[in-house]
Amino acid sequence: MIEDISVIKLKERIEKGEKINLIDVREPFEYEEFHLNGELIPLGDLPGRLSDIEHLKNQEVIVHCKSGVRSATAQRFLIANGFTNVRNLVGGVLDWQREFSD
Repeated sequence: MIEDISVIKLKERIEKGEKINLIDVREPFEYEEFHLNGELIPLGDLPGRLSDIEHLKNQEVIVHCKSGVRSATAQRFLIANGFTNVRNLVGGVLDWQREFSD
């Protein structure tokens, strides 16, 4: 079982300058309001965009959405399609904003 990742752990890794494969599965309007600089691939577009991220199949991929529900669906979909290390950002951007807003 692949462990999910907390917003605190993700922020630590970003601040360390780690290269992170982050995929935002929200809609464009949500991304425009607030984002974590991940690649925007809305959940509904994911099946048609698999070839865009095929090169990440054996790398760690972190998926996120607003609360963690859509990204959990994306996580299951990617694993079912051969991705070996997909982690869901627990609580999504809502937790990120709660934890790190000024």
